[in-house]
Amino acid sequence: MNEKAPRARVEELREEIRRHDRLYYQEDRPEISDAEYDRLFAELKELEAAHPELVTPDSPTRRVGGAPLEKFETVEHDAPMLSLDSSQDEAALRRFDERVRTFLGEDAVAYVVEPKLDGLSIELVYEDGRFLRAATRGDGLRGEDVTANVRTIRSMPLRLRGRGPGPPARLALRGEVVIPTAAFAELNGRLVNEGKEPFANPRNAAAGSIRQLDPG
Repeated sequence: MNEKAPRARVEELREEIRRHDRLYYQEDRPEISDAEYDRLFAELKELEAAHPELVTPDSPTRRVGGAPLEKFETVEHDAPMLSLDSSQDEAALRRFDERVRTFLGEDAVAYVVEPKLDGLSIELVYEDGRFLRAATRGDGLRGEDVTANVRTIRSMPLRLRGRGPGPPARLALRGEVVIPTAAFAELNGRLVNEGKEPFANPRNAAAGSIRQLDPG
């Protein structure tokens, strides 16, 4: 087998696995069985093992947890990660609306409202569309490098896709790592059955999962 053949097959397998990951974890419409998916994944692992020079950081096989860490390194955010103000006072909300309208020079402003997801704030950094790094909020200027743990989240893309000219050279995204209520209940049920202490709430469980020193 010549060098071009395994390289081409590796790229083909990666694209196919990424597509099935997206269908399963993000769009909830899987096209193949778990056994078929496992076969594709096993073939990719075998090819990468035989040709380590073809391994890339954004390969689906890199999601698997690596060796345990001694500690988390500290990294600087691309821009400060500021916290959100909260208020249950109608007067404070009206003052906020007035400041927004004054700043924009508009008489009326439309707002988009969505539920607050209570999890662990995270920054994902991509370079040329490839996942580079993940960091916790920390003190807002610096956070803990949790790349190895975040990489194991199947719904988190290791490579960005889209139409147009392609992704920017560097992109920093902010969001929340959360555990759905049903998954949280299942996790706590398993811990109780094993005689272990359950988590107090989903936020603690999400934060604890990302801050494990063993990515496995």
